[in-house]
Amino acid sequence: MKLELHRIFVNKLAFGEKTGVKDGVLTVNKKELLDLISEDELLGKKLDVDLAMPGDSIRIVPVKDVIEPRWKIEGGGQVFPGMISDVETVGEGKTLVLSGAAVVTAGRIVRFQEGIVDMSGPGADYTPYSRTCNVVLLLEPADPNMDKHDYETACRTAGLKTAAYLARCCAEAAGAGLKADQVDAFQHPNIREAMTSHPGLPKVGYLYMLQTQGLLHDTYLYGVDVKKILPTVLSPLEVMDGAIVSGNCVSACDKNSSYVHQNNPVIADMLKRHGKDFNFVTCIVTNENVTLADKRRSSSFATKLAAMLGLDGIVITEEGFGNPDADLIMNCWKAERLGIKTALLTDEYAGQDGASQSLADSCAEGNACVTAGNANEVIVLPPMEKVLGFPEEANVIAGGWQGSLAADGAITVELQAITGATSELGYTKLGAYTI
Repeated sequence: MKLELHRIFVNKLAFGEKTGVKDGVLTVNKKELLDLISEDELLGKKLDVDLAMPGDSIRIVPVKDVIEPRWKIEGGGQVFPGMISDVETVGEGKTLVLSGAAVVTAGRIVRFQEGIVDMSGPGADYTPYSRTCNVVLLLEPADPNMDKHDYETACRTAGLKTAAYLARCCAEAAGAGLKADQVDAFQHPNIREAMTSHPGLPKVGYLYMLQTQGLLHDTYLYGVDVKKILPTVLSPLEVMDGAIVSGNCVSACDKNSSYVHQNNPVIADMLKRHGKDFNFVTCIVTNENVTLADKRRSSSFATKLAAMLGLDGIVITEEGFGNPDADLIMNCWKAERLGIKTALLTDEYAGQDGASQSLADSCAEGNACVTAGNANEVIVLPPMEKVLGFPEEANVIAGGWQGSLAADGAITVELQAITGATSELGYTKLGAYTI
C-alpha cells in the first residue's frame, strides 16, 4: 500500500464569505457550516461555531472530540469510511490534510467524561490542542431529555462532517492546481512481502487497544463498534488514513481522540524505524472489554494472531485506566508466554501525592513499560478572557470536584480533566528524563 498525505499548513483562522485556505489562513463560512451541521434533527437550534487559536485567552469546555480536517483527493475510498462515507478501504492514494487545524466538538453529553482545553496559560502546556487552530462546534441536543447515545452520535457526526467539509472546500477551491506545502509519502508491504523482508531484523507488530467498554465508551473501525469484533489485522496506513474514529466519552486526559488516531505517533515512529531497527509487520487491533470471559477471548485471539505471524515483539498501547489495565496486562503476559517480547504504553493514576498504586493490575512479565504521567497531579488553571461552552462543567468533570470552579473563573483540577494530557499513545506535551 502507498499513501500520500498532502499537507497544507494552517496557522490562522478567520470567518469569511468563502471557505478555503490561502497563505496559511483557513477561512470559514460560518453560516454555510452551521447550515451543514443543523441538518441533523437531533441537534437543537442553539448551535454555534467559534474559533480558538494558540495563545488566545480562551478556554474550551466541555470538550468531546478533536478531529483533523481531511479529504481524499485521489483513490483509496473517502475520509471517515463507514461513518460519513461509503465503507471502502482507505490507506492508499492521496489525502489532503489541513495540518495545524482541528475541529473541536463541545457538548454536555456524559458531563463528567468530557474535558478542558486552554489555549494559553499553564493548562496549555498540558494539552496538544493548545497548539492547533481550532474550529469549535458548540453542540446542544434538540431535546434536553434526549438519549445520550443519540446525542453522542449527533455530536460525533457533526465533527466528522465539519472536518470533511473544511478540507473538501479547500481541495475544490484549489482544483487541479492544488499545491501542498509538504507531501509525506508512506509505503507498507502486504503480510506476504513483510514476512520475507529485512532478514536478520526482528519481526515486530503493534497491538492497538481501543476503548470499547460500551455505555458511550466506544471506538469505531470502518463504522463498526469495535466491541463487536474479534481482534483483527490492519495496515498502519489504514489507521493513518482515518479508519479509526473515536466515539468515546471517557476521562479526557487519556481519551484517544480521532485526531490522535489520525496522527498516531506510535505508528509514525515504527514506520520510521521499519527496515532499520526492526521489521514492522502489521497492526493488530483489539478491544477493551467488561467481562472476564470477553477479556480472555480478545487477549487470547490477539496474541494468537501475533504468534501466527511469527512476531518476535509487540508494542501494546492502552486507552483509559482501571478496568482496561486488566486487558493490558492480560495481553502482556499471554504474549510473553508465547515467546513474544512486549513493550507497554500506559499512564498512571497514582494519587495526587503520587504514592498510590499506579495501575489496577500488573504482572512480572510487564517489565518494559513507558508511562505518560500521573493523571492525578493537581493544577490550577487561571481565568480566561473568553470561555467557549459551559465553565460550570469543571465542577463535575472527572478530575474536578464541586468547588473546582472559583468565583473569578479559575479552575483547580487534576490533569485527568485536561484533554490529551496523559495520552497513552504518547501524543502529549509531557516528557521525562532519567536521573
